Amino acid sequence: MKNFINLSDIDKKDLRKIIDEARIQKLKKNSTNNNQSLTGKTLIMIFEIPSTRTRISFELAMKRSGGNSIVLNPKESHYGSGNESIYDTAKVLSQYGDIIMMRTEKHDHFLEFSKHLNIPVINGLTNLSHPCQIMSDITTFEELKGPIENKKIAWLGDGNNVAYSLIEASVQFNFQLAIACPKKFEPNKKIVKWAKNKKGKVMITQDPREAADLADCIMTDKWISMGDKKNNLQKKKFLKPYQVNKKIMKLANPDAIFMHCLPASRGEEVTNEVMDGKQSVVWLEALNRVHVQKSIIEWCLK
Repeated sequence: MKNFINLSDIDKKDLRKIIDEARIQKLKKNSTNNNQSLTGKTLIMIFEIPSTRTRISFELAMKRSGGNSIVLNPKESHYGSGNESIYDTAKVLSQYGDIIMMRTEKHDHFLEFSKHLNIPVINGLTNLSHPCQIMSDITTFEELKGPIENKKIAWLGDGNNVAYSLIEASVQFNFQLAIACPKKFEPNKKIVKWAKNKKGKVMITQDPREAADLADCIMTDKWISMGDKKNNLQKKKFLKPYQVNKKIMKLANPDAIFMHCLPASRGEEVTNEVMDGKQSVVWLEALNRVHVQKSIIEWCLK
């Protein structure tokens, strides 16, 4: 049984296999050789916070491969209402499904839940990390620009959960990562230290121009993340200089691409001009989540 929780927990070779398999599956999608590798398998999805891309991509991944998916809304269950313990819920769900995907605001809660499961679990997003998203981003990058190794990726904005997984990926896939953010919103110090101990090529700067300079890809995310419940106006003021706009994109390599995990707050972290421009690959990025989720599920169940 293999869990997919954080990229730093998984062997580099396995991460590479997941991405390579996702690209192979995408090429086979329209062929007559229909892969029904998940026939008879059931994925239980728990959403403690809203989702569009995560839910649809996992559902499509199961359906296209012959499997089934069940969505569990905690508000409609004993678990969510506080009438059943995490331990009991985990044991019960282990009887019903073959694998679980959980999307929750609290990473510690996710870890506690995973400890009591007898089936694999996938991190669909927590306040700490978002590994599925970054796997899709790398798949998209390599589909368009070839191997990501030694390429330069720039991240502008909040050092949030997506940035956390991106730092892990920079070590696991050996690419340069330049993160530009205000001092107050730098990424998790523990994962930055982990990357440095692993000889990762991670640079943290407060200068967005330095990060964007000659980048092969510029990435960003919403400035107001889940869990940000106060001082949002102040946070936006701090992050305003880190907006991805035409001037920033011009600092990158001429063939650089723009990525955003979505949803986007247009006019804040990114301008419409960039979001809808020729360098933007956000829609392909979203599409590739289907193929990556399928590959992750298959890896967990092998």
